[in-house]
Amino acid sequence: MNNQENLFKPIKNSRIFEEVSSRIKELIFEGFLKVGDRLPSEAELARQFNVGRQTIRESLRLLESSGFISIHRGGAAGPIIKDTILIRIKDLFYDAFRIKKVSLEELTLARLEIEKIVIGYAIDNIDENEIEELWKNITAAKEKIEANIIATEENIQFHKLLAKATKNHVFVIVVESMMAVVGDSLSRIGPDIETSSNVVQFHEEILKAIAGKKRDKAVNLLEKHLLEVKGRLQSLETQ
Repeated sequence: MNNQENLFKPIKNSRIFEEVSSRIKELIFEGFLKVGDRLPSEAELARQFNVGRQTIRESLRLLESSGFISIHRGGAAGPIIKDTILIRIKDLFYDAFRIKKVSLEELTLARLEIEKIVIGYAIDNIDENEIEELWKNITAAKEKIEANIIATEENIQFHKLLAKATKNHVFVIVVESMMAVVGDSLSRIGPDIETSSNVVQFHEEILKAIAGKKRDKAVNLLEKHLLEVKGRLQSLETQ
């Protein structure tokens, strides 16, 4: 943990708590504060910023709601730098989908276009460890299916792992956000074992194509996979 004395300078501003929050975020962006570091106590932050403790509390609440820190009530003093921004983004993305009443048709079309691009970059950038991780994912899903358990969690994770293999954080954020919506849809519709098993089979074929650098085949399988999932989910919705 860095020496935090003199990092927090006095502030003069009409909305002081926002300026305090911005200063702390800048220290995180610049690397002076890192994930896992504990901030000083409210009293110490107030002293260094030369503001009231209520201002510090408001600043910390803003940082917590933005996903930059975690505040644990009780125990050791001082909030902890914690990157939960991606979770916040996914929550906002999910809320936007719900409020706009996004249809299964729209979601499938968006997934198709985005995940086709993801597969291309995954083929170019995937390494052996990531391929192994994807095989483990498929194995875990198969074991659940054999035990007559729907493998929704593993099947969603497969797409997240593909996004991670692109080495592009924007793809990771977008895919994880979309899969949060997919996961909610699946939890409400309730896919059956047959649907879940079919998904695992597609994932296995897609991974074989990716490992073999067969771009066109992987993309065609993905398209067939997502369209079939859409059809199965639509049929479940009407039952």
